[in-house]
Amino acid sequence: MLRPTHQIQWAMGLLTILAWPLAAQTGVQLNPQEEDKLREAQEPGQRIVVYLDFLQERLERFDSYRHRPVDPKYDQAGYLEDVISEYIALDEEMKNWIDYQYEHNGDMRSGLKALLERGPRQLVTLRAIQGSPDPYSKQYGDSLRDAIDQLNDAIDGATKGLADQEKKFGELKKQEQEEKRISKERRKEESKRTKEEKKQRKQKDKDRVPGDIRED
Repeated sequence: MLRPTHQIQWAMGLLTILAWPLAAQTGVQLNPQEEDKLREAQEPGQRIVVYLDFLQERLERFDSYRHRPVDPKYDQAGYLEDVISEYIALDEEMKNWIDYQYEHNGDMRSGLKALLERGPRQLVTLRAIQGSPDPYSKQYGDSLRDAIDQLNDAIDGATKGLADQEKKFGELKKQEQEEKRISKERRKEESKRTKEEKKQRKQKDKDRVPGDIRED
């Protein structure tokens, strides 16, 4: 994430991604509540938090389901593969959003902080799953490794992105404060000048003598 070779591809593809339902782009089936949450989360940082919620839900579902007893009537390994694939797709979708906002100066600081707080915890869970094989591990093993790699990539990118944004928006805030200070000084100067002119007019009126006024 945030690597030069990937940024252009992700940024160019995002307009298409935003124009189509998420499921059409990634294969992720969102329930109506999730669709509403994603649609409502237009603020850059807020949408990252929503994606993190989606990732957490898939991860918890995956970890719970893999402990179920083997039942030949069901394709349990296939289901687990589908869930971890959704996790990977949502992670990629989140990175698409981050790269797009990064390129367009969207303030994602709150979301990136959430990613750096919650991402490592999810990484611990993924690695714990990897370190505790179950009857289905061979089937989903490659995807699990991919999920770990992708999340590591997201965390690394968020670390760099947050540092850049803290600097960028910090400088913008300083500039904004300086502009406000200059504007305030100008208003004070204008008010002072107006008062001085008014004072001078009053003094001029006082200095006028009766002979200066023409009588009819």
